[in-house]
Amino acid sequence: MKIYTKKGDGGETTLYNGDKVSKCNRRVDTYGTVDEANSFLGAAKSLIKYEDIKKIIHQIQQELFVVSAELATPDSAMQLPARIHYEHVERLETLIDQFTKECGGVRGFVTPGESLAASFLDISRTVVRRMERLLTGLAVKDQINANLLAYINRLSDLLFIMARVVGRRETKELVTRLVLRELERYSPLPNTGKGGEEMKLTLEQAQKVIAKAQEEAEKIGIPMVIAVVDDGGNLKSFQRMDEALLASVDIAINKAYTALALKMPTHQLAEIAQPGQELYGIEVTNRGRIVTFGGGYPIYLDGSLVGAIGVSGGSVEQDKQVAEAGIKALN
Repeated sequence: MKIYTKKGDGGETTLYNGDKVSKCNRRVDTYGTVDEANSFLGAAKSLIKYEDIKKIIHQIQQELFVVSAELATPDSAMQLPARIHYEHVERLETLIDQFTKECGGVRGFVTPGESLAASFLDISRTVVRRMERLLTGLAVKDQINANLLAYINRLSDLLFIMARVVGRRETKELVTRLVLRELERYSPLPNTGKGGEEMKLTLEQAQKVIAKAQEEAEKIGIPMVIAVVDDGGNLKSFQRMDEALLASVDIAINKAYTALALKMPTHQLAEIAQPGQELYGIEVTNRGRIVTFGGGYPIYLDGSLVGAIGVSGGSVEQDKQVAEAGIKALN
């Protein structure tokens, strides 16, 4: 089947109800702009790697087909497979509030260009703004679904805040990669003792750490989960005391992983992972395994990083106290 019909060669097109109008008709111009916005959104979607935002864009693209169908139908009483309702507007408002909270709000004007993906969202936003102006003009003489104007207005706001979120997420990831690279450069090489010999954390040593930590937890009367990992981040020894929280299992293991991966106690990481600090947002990396509160410590033997301990179950200070007691078993 050929995709060309030659019916529009005279500069006219057919609306959904069968009426023929000029291709420069205001209504045609308006739904043509909807198509333009949809295409730019497709470009943005292809550049964005965040699945939550890609899904939102895809849904918006589907809804823009509905907007086009409504605009191509001058008779508001005519039956259509779907229409834009106020529930669509409310959904956009919920998303705007969600993303505004994520990026901490926006003050003043923003210069587009934070990244290629964010730039295409901003371009899409400007096209939607033009669509809104055309739609407003169309509504002066023609009967238009009032929800369309509200929907298009909120859509431009959503695209603006999504562009800021994408730019912020990409910046966080870039900064995190750079900082981790610097940490790797200036941290001591693992597995090499002062005499050059290979250093490994044995099972016996890991169990000593666990036993000493458990002893301290019993002394303060807090049921704890205690995990020790080796220099590869693999679980070496593990203890869940009676009545310890189930949630503490993953937390303890991930505290140990974090302390090893970043070669620092997790309470120190907490200080530089706050909003405005250089590692803000690092907890979203490493598949969510990074823990940014105290209770994880790297384990060094003879100056060599051989593993880490993670403790969870009490307050941050109690977790630190128990972890520190465990490490002392190797002194």
